[in-house]
Amino acid sequence: QVQLVESGGGLVQPGGSLRLSCAASGSIFSIYGMRWYRQAPGKQRELVAGITSGGSTNYGDSVKGRFTISRDSAKNTVYLQMNSLKPEDTAVYYCNVQGFLNSGYSEFSSWGQGTQVTVSS
Repeated sequence: QVQLVESGGGLVQPGGSLRLSCAASGSIFSIYGMRWYRQAPGKQRELVAGITSGGSTNYGDSVKGRFTISRDSAKNTVYLQMNSLKPEDTAVYYCNVQGFLNSGYSEFSSWGQGTQVTVSS
């Protein structure tokens, strides 16, 4: 009932930047949380950053000061600006959106399809 479309991944050199986008569509009444996770080969999925409907943000320790999460509520879209990228940032990045459907009585938690980010020279 809620679809997420991610874009913006790719190959970048160390020290470079990328901007990920995740657009939500469907039977959305409201969104209260938007997050980015990542999963590297052989590792568990980890939280990268999150943002609430009020604009409060939180970041994983490994990306603080380098990544910035933001949202466009009118477009139901969340962004992840990634600067000073390192090889250890290489992973598949997933967005997760949580909110209420239709009339506001049913909650949802949807995941994007994932986008590959590779940091290599």
